[in-house]
Amino acid sequence: MATVTQASVAVFRPSTFLSGSPGKLNRALAVKPATSSSVSFKIEAKKGEWLPGLPSPVYLNGSLAGDNGFDPLALAEDPESLKWFVQAELVNGRWAMLGVAGMLLPEVFTSLGFIDVPKWYDAGKSQYFASSSTLLVIEFILFHYVEIRRWQDIKNPGSVNQDPIFKSYSLPPNEVGYPGGIFNPLNFAPTPEAKEKEIANGRLAMLAFLGFIVQHNVTGKGPFDNLVQHLSDPWHNTIVQTLSGN
Repeated sequence: MATVTQASVAVFRPSTFLSGSPGKLNRALAVKPATSSSVSFKIEAKKGEWLPGLPSPVYLNGSLAGDNGFDPLALAEDPESLKWFVQAELVNGRWAMLGVAGMLLPEVFTSLGFIDVPKWYDAGKSQYFASSSTLLVIEFILFHYVEIRRWQDIKNPGSVNQDPIFKSYSLPPNEVGYPGGIFNPLNFAPTPEAKEKEIANGRLAMLAFLGFIVQHNVTGKGPFDNLVQHLSDPWHNTIVQTLSGN
């Protein structure tokens, strides 16, 4: 056993919250004595224990991206339902990331004077090429078609890879939820680490979207305007004053 002297240096490398490291959460401790010999320790926490000491349900074994054993309502107990929930969370997380960016960035750029567009909560009042009811019907038809094909792919993976209209276009036989091809123009590899990061950021975006909605209903403003207001007087423009009506 190597002796650790006062000249030794202990280095901790904790994983960040959104790092999405696959498998287990790692904590590496490297002890470097002044001598040439060194001792390394690797401390691993079990994946799937969202609350330390609380075991995961037996049907959640940590193999899924973002699986931390959190399922208080036992929604994932049925394997067939779990397949749908996995894809539903993935797609809704992706839409939430796009939605949050689409709500926040135009507000920021408009406030800075780069563009002049309505805030996200007033976007529906603007005039478009068709009425709101017409746009709603068009979106319903298009999304209905897409969701049916997505459901078919979940039930029978690869069954909808061939475009039914343009026969020359097809998707590679990839994993469900990660179609690749035209849907992956930057050719990102769906590695376990990338999947962890995507689902973590997707969950964060869904919470952010909900926060934007609640925030606007309470203050009548968007997130950037609320941030600017808070920074102008951090001690008085807080959630406490907002909820108290001051």
